[in-house]
Amino acid sequence: MDLTKTSKFLSLILRHKPEVIGITLDEHGWADIDELIDGINAHDNKYNINREILNQIVETDEKQRYAISPDGKLIRANQGHSIPVDVELKETEPPEELFHGTADRFSESIEQQGLLPQSRLYVHLSKDIQTAEKVGMRHGKPVVYSVNSGEMFRQGYKFYISLNGVWLTKNVPPQFLTISKN
Repeated sequence: MDLTKTSKFLSLILRHKPEVIGITLDEHGWADIDELIDGINAHDNKYNINREILNQIVETDEKQRYAISPDGKLIRANQGHSIPVDVELKETEPPEELFHGTADRFSESIEQQGLLPQSRLYVHLSKDIQTAEKVGMRHGKPVVYSVNSGEMFRQGYKFYISLNGVWLTKNVPPQFLTISKN
């Protein structure tokens, strides 16, 4: 079994399209694990998942995309949703500088409009240039923006940090962005 493909399918279900396997998420993005497993197995036998495989995906995911509830009955994606859920993030004061990696083909738009969440609920920011650069490489030739997050926060913009260390905010206006030279 290819755990990477199964994890990507799990991410699709828990972040964007739970209806594909006939389940619903609660208002905080949680899905019943038994229903999730049954739904995945009924949808497509190439994933053939069970609780042991699900636990392995959650425990070994480098980006720590998923959380299991303390009682072990529910699972959710930590962030990255395109569907409206409240993953119960606590507003947090960010460091003075955060980073955003993207492909250089988006630079002109970003410099005019700033960073927008696009299909997601939040803009995703990294605490270091290296992580942002890796994110940017997934989309093409990378460019990394430095975000003046400290000033944004002082001006009333809200920031959150997900369980896996990704910083989130609703948008980043262009005046808070500079191209990072690493």
